[in-house]
Amino acid sequence: MSATSVERIESPVGVSAWPPYPTSYEINTWVWLTELSQKYGGNVDFSSVPSAEWDAIAAYGFDSVWLMGVWERSPVGIAIANHNKGLLDDFRRALPDYRVNDNVGSPYCVRRYVVDAHLGGPAGLATARRELSRRGMNLILDFVPNHVAPDHPWVKEHPEFFIQGTVEDARNNPASYVTVNEKVFACGRDPFFPAWPDVLQLNSFETGLRLAVIQTIFTIAQQCDGIRCDMAMLMLNQVFDRTWHGRAGLRPATEYWVRHYRREEESSRFPLYCRSLLGSGMGTPATRFRFLLRQETLRPPRAQQC
Repeated sequence: MSATSVERIESPVGVSAWPPYPTSYEINTWVWLTELSQKYGGNVDFSSVPSAEWDAIAAYGFDSVWLMGVWERSPVGIAIANHNKGLLDDFRRALPDYRVNDNVGSPYCVRRYVVDAHLGGPAGLATARRELSRRGMNLILDFVPNHVAPDHPWVKEHPEFFIQGTVEDARNNPASYVTVNEKVFACGRDPFFPAWPDVLQLNSFETGLRLAVIQTIFTIAQQCDGIRCDMAMLMLNQVFDRTWHGRAGLRPATEYWVRHYRREEESSRFPLYCRSLLGSGMGTPATRFRFLLRQETLRPPRAQQC
């Protein structure tokens, strides 16, 4: 989630407006570009996708394209996955002739919020955004609030941003706690499932993290037209408190998603689509939060069902 300068990247032209109930076409980015490279017999990244491919996507009639998994993949996360028997078994079930090089890393194990060089980097993404815009489509990118890769810069620079454990935790529960830089960190998790072994859990109650996330969201927002927030419900105070049972510290008075937002009349709307299951049973419909963004300050959400 480190901020990266995108000021010198050319802005798209003619970005289309958002309709009240937009539709989006999801693309598994790494797989898509790999398939295009095979199709055209050479390396294809964001900067070199043939016009015919953008035209074909536009012909489907969607309002936007969600390019899933554009951020920098984690070498540490890849290494962890390649030594995890459960994951390797899953890989081989999906791909019987699986080889180590087939594992390019999880798109939700983010090392940095910088467009992966393999995909064309920030400049390549800007080209893709312009191509979509010319065809009347907006661009949606991911933000993963719950966790980051073990080699994310914050692990070394801001260990206080994370849920930490003890030496005993790492010894007694190695599937849920790992040692990095001589500190014990909790692996990221959902309250109803085992921990994910390749990511570290961020502490949504930590004030410094909440401030840093605002900058991260703005950095992402400079490069797209909307943000899809993964597993957004995990950051709700009640859910987070229940998941971590006091390890996170005092529960804040305000929610993670509204901590630094303030009210203002609607204008210059920029949507964050939060994959969020609200309610005590966590089985209610996904809720879309539309946040109002300005150049300097995030605005409060208007919640709508979708």
